[in-house]
Amino acid sequence: MSTLVSICIATYKRPEGLNRLLLGLNQLTFNAVPVPDIEIIVADNDANGSARPVCEALRSQIRWKLKYDIEPKPGVTYARNRSIANASHHSNFIAIIDDDEVPEPQWLDQLLQVQSQYNADVVSAPVYPYFEDKSTPDWIKQGPFFQPAMRENGQLLHVASTNNVLIRKECLRTFNPVFDNRFALKGMEDSYLFMQLHRNHYKIVWAKEARVVEWIPAARANLRWIVRRNFYGWSSYSWLEKEILAKGQFTRALKGVALIAMGLLTLPFSILKGKESIAKSIINVSRGMGTFSGLIGYQGEWNR
Repeated sequence: MSTLVSICIATYKRPEGLNRLLLGLNQLTFNAVPVPDIEIIVADNDANGSARPVCEALRSQIRWKLKYDIEPKPGVTYARNRSIANASHHSNFIAIIDDDEVPEPQWLDQLLQVQSQYNADVVSAPVYPYFEDKSTPDWIKQGPFFQPAMRENGQLLHVASTNNVLIRKECLRTFNPVFDNRFALKGMEDSYLFMQLHRNHYKIVWAKEARVVEWIPAARANLRWIVRRNFYGWSSYSWLEKEILAKGQFTRALKGVALIAMGLLTLPFSILKGKESIAKSIINVSRGMGTFSGLIGYQGEWNR
């Protein structure tokens, strides 16, 4: 029996992005593993069904089975949970990708190959940026702010992200709902899930060639957004680590102090080096402050 992969997409008022994504999924190629059965599941978080015309227009062109449904309750967790609930009962794997991304043709082939090679329960992979605004400053485009981590195939992880991931469906059966709805409007629902899987001894690994490209709008390609994102990410991570793993608080506090000190000490010198160096110093301070806010139970607010 062929492997069945359910590609789950939560979308909200991004018809152009969804169109790009579906066309990209139609170009998937398979060389490392046998061609799997594939179903694409779109959960539209717009109660007015703004994604329906895109799905209907492309349905006849897509090589794979395409399912569309509306999740009227606002929040990313509700949409993600709806998409997974609509996966076929006999599905073997859940693949999740965002509606502002496009996979490279070998994307799913590489995810499945690494999963098989390392007998992994979860496979995470890199997301590379594409800046929509051609006037985006070079120091942002060439800096590390949107670049993925550099890891080797099979490297063990303790967390993953839903912007590019493959999950053995069996791992999710004990979660109801899969994504905790406390995070519906503020994100980090993915980190919460994958930290729990790691705590329960499920194996999470990296697949460096399973690449996707994310479209970065002008509203995100600026220092203010980057700083806010780092504060929220590090505060949430500290809170999640405290909540789920119940350890490492003293170490996290030391790391917070070190980040703030590093940022403040390097800031005067970074002014001489340029905007990228200034940004790195400010980000370190933001990460340190975020670390402390998470330790005292405050995650801040974030609207993705």
